[in-house]
Amino acid sequence: MRLNRYINEAKGIKVWLDDERPAPKGWVHIDNVPELIKFYEKNYRNITQMSLDHDLGENTPEGYKFLTWLEKKILQDGVYTSIPEIRVHSANPVGKKRMEQTIQSIKRHL
Repeated sequence: MRLNRYINEAKGIKVWLDDERPAPKGWVHIDNVPELIKFYEKNYRNITQMSLDHDLGENTPEGYKFLTWLEKKILQDGVYTSIPEIRVHSANPVGKKRMEQTIQSIKRHL
């Protein structure tokens, strides 16, 4: 019984990737891509929403790198057969557009 309670609590995870802006209430805040990849690999079945920033500080991979990693895992490795709802909240218009295009590419291949 106790294990079922924890499994149920883990469903519906919302992930916020940003190095500066705080996460909305109820969202898991991650501030870098390597940590996000680790979290995603462990919890992807329970993640329902993601909101990603592009620029994550000096000398760190941007949010776009997570999407290219995810796209590779889907297209080349066949690891994931679905994705959560993914939004981009970046103030960088070029980065945001590139990320949104990658999300659309991923969706076309699912």
